[in-house]
Amino acid sequence: MSADKDHDHIENNERYKSLNVNKGIDRPEIFNENSIQRFLKNKRRKLLTPDEYVEGILAGNRTTLSQAVTLVESAKKEHQEIAQEIITKCLPHSGNSLRIGITGVPGVGKSTFIESMGKYITKRGGKLAVLAIDPSSERSKGSILGDKTRMEELSSDPNAYIRPSPSAGSLGGVARKTREIIVLCEAAGFDTIFIETVGVGQSETMVHSMVDFFLLLMLAGAGDELQGIKRGIMEMADVITINKADGNNIDKAEMARVQYKNALHLFPPTDSGWKPEVLTCSAIRHVGIDKVWMTILKYVELVKKNSYFQHKRNEQSKFWMYETINDRLKSDFYQNDILKGMTAEFEKKVLGEEMSSFVAARELLENYYQSKKNNK
Repeated sequence: MSADKDHDHIENNERYKSLNVNKGIDRPEIFNENSIQRFLKNKRRKLLTPDEYVEGILAGNRTTLSQAVTLVESAKKEHQEIAQEIITKCLPHSGNSLRIGITGVPGVGKSTFIESMGKYITKRGGKLAVLAIDPSSERSKGSILGDKTRMEELSSDPNAYIRPSPSAGSLGGVARKTREIIVLCEAAGFDTIFIETVGVGQSETMVHSMVDFFLLLMLAGAGDELQGIKRGIMEMADVITINKADGNNIDKAEMARVQYKNALHLFPPTDSGWKPEVLTCSAIRHVGIDKVWMTILKYVELVKKNSYFQHKRNEQSKFWMYETINDRLKSDFYQNDILKGMTAEFEKKVLGEEMSSFVAARELLENYYQSKKNNK
């Protein structure tokens, strides 16, 4: 059978004169050359000078802010140099926000809570930046970055800025870069910063080291509540909020609130002089959100009065200084050209039980120090 006959329609046969099938349109090209060229042109977009980035950030330009944040997140050396200069110039304009860490077990409704609380803040004239740390896949290293989709109302609010960032394998999804992004957001005029973590785990310790207030979201009726979270995280929380306290779950939420309140009495007093509270709310119904916010403000009033607020920020700055030193030293060690091949060789000896882990580490470090001396 010929190729033409393969595409013949039986309806066009002489026996069916009253029927006719029009020939379809030609198949469009898979790639649009104009779109490709536009994309490549955007990719080759010229970087601004650090002063131009700073000027845009201070003017509240969201596009410039996002571009600067991308530079902070970039692993390229040239981008990091520009980013550090931008951060240095933005520092005098930062520090005037309230930084709030928000965490909770998976499925607790963090995004819904943040949107409800965020709308409450912006409706009262506040400017909110949400830094949502999205977990990266350990296998593919990819992230969904779906927080803007989940916070549809807040993402279209002119007084809110949402920036989802991939954890990219860093400790619990929170790294030094998040603190640097906070500086940029504060310089851009945002007076409240939310940091949403990937979930309950080691990342909470890192978040606690960069925020003024730590809020823990919990669920009721999801098993043994007091076994559902680690004591260390509860000790860090300034407020525990039982979410989804609505419908048939109201009584369970109240019971969980009492359990957590009793459990908190067993913990030692806080350095801030604040007694952690346990509240209930329904983020989806916007019930109890006002009480949570008023409790946060009450905490801030107390710690500013007793000077703990500034003391905590000073301790955090010191912590991140040493953390940055450790990070840079580690990066410099593994990027050392002399050690790259040597590390693999020593690893084989350790696996083959020809050398202990400690001896291998010591010799590698000695070679590292020697390479530094030789480069002087």
